[in-house]
Amino acid sequence: MDNFLKLEFPAKSANESFARAAVAAFAAQLDMSVSEMADIKTAVSEAVTNAIVHGYGNSRGIVYIYCKIVGNEIHITVEDKGAGISNIEQAKQPLFTTGNAEERSGMGFTVMETFMDKLEVESALDIGTKVTMVKKIGKGVPDNQNDD
Repeated sequence: MDNFLKLEFPAKSANESFARAAVAAFAAQLDMSVSEMADIKTAVSEAVTNAIVHGYGNSRGIVYIYCKIVGNEIHITVEDKGAGISNIEQAKQPLFTTGNAEERSGMGFTVMETFMDKLEVESALDIGTKVTMVKKIGKGVPDNQNDD
């Protein structure tokens, strides 16, 4: 059986750092570089913040995180049962935001795509959003270092 983690917590901004730390602790078993760990933590922060701010706004809700280790990859899903996204492709465009333009940069999905190897977003209005990210660990090793 693959190793996995399931986590759920109230959609409160105070829990974003907890979620990031919990996923990082789980991911650490892959013996990754500091850079790879920073990428994962940043992507998780963005996904959780999106769920809290855009998924639930001022309403109450639960954020769900599922992680699993498959070989040398970590698969991370962040899910909410909130407002949903009406146009995923538009939402993935840099600088697009439905939040307060002064407070939000609209770069969440761009950051996730930059730091992870795969990003998939599924959403339905008034049902919620599921963001699945995959990071392959060790891909930054030059080929010539594998030669004996």
